[in-house]
Amino acid sequence: MNTTLQALWQEMRDEGAVRQRLYTVLRQSIIRMVLAPGQALSEKELAETFSVSRQPVREAFIRLSEAGLVEVRPQRGTFVVKISQQAVLEARFVREAVEVAVAREAASKGLSDRTLAELHELIARQRRCIEPADHDRFFLLDEEFHRTLSLGAGQQTAWKVAEEVKAQLDRVRYLSVPESTPLDKLIAQHQAIVDAIERRDADAAAEAMRVHQCEILQSLPDLVSRFPEMFQSALIPPLVEESQA
Repeated sequence: MNTTLQALWQEMRDEGAVRQRLYTVLRQSIIRMVLAPGQALSEKELAETFSVSRQPVREAFIRLSEAGLVEVRPQRGTFVVKISQQAVLEARFVREAVEVAVAREAASKGLSDRTLAELHELIARQRRCIEPADHDRFFLLDEEFHRTLSLGAGQQTAWKVAEEVKAQLDRVRYLSVPESTPLDKLIAQHQAIVDAIERRDADAAAEAMRVHQCEILQSLPDLVSRFPEMFQSALIPPLVEESQA
């Protein structure tokens, strides 16, 4: 585990101050299942792994707790929270509302040639992840695609809102690639969104984004069935079936 954490520490070397870098590394480690749901976290061990004092680790635990990714249990320790299906569905609901509105705005008002070129380039780079099955790289490029679209549409606050609510959702998104959702399907959905925006077809862009954001509803039940140890024990509410209809 330490080797992977240290690799992420190097990967995130541009994150700035130690405190922010440490939080980002631990958040990404939880999302990428390097730190598994239910796993106990040692403040002392992590401080030694990153050669930092225990104070920034403690602060990172607080931020991760606020994001719903870890639970600090008095006298027992700190643990990675198992994935909450309800939290995933709520985050997906918010993200759909935000990003469908962004796609509609982008198509209605149009995007700059530079932003469109960046989106096409990101899709091309995503396609290059298929052959080597580079899922980590795809996940980062997927994130950059949605960020570029939101910022290109002049909706920076919308992206911040989406980022704030999707910590639990990101774990399922990461787990679903390629366990339940093939890369080429997601890339085709990205292409459909950009094509509709280029045509300035706001309804089509909004619908393409809605379909894309509903993808997780189809993969979630399969993931819960295949990886029950990663999820909190709870039934998936009827919202899933209703949204698929």
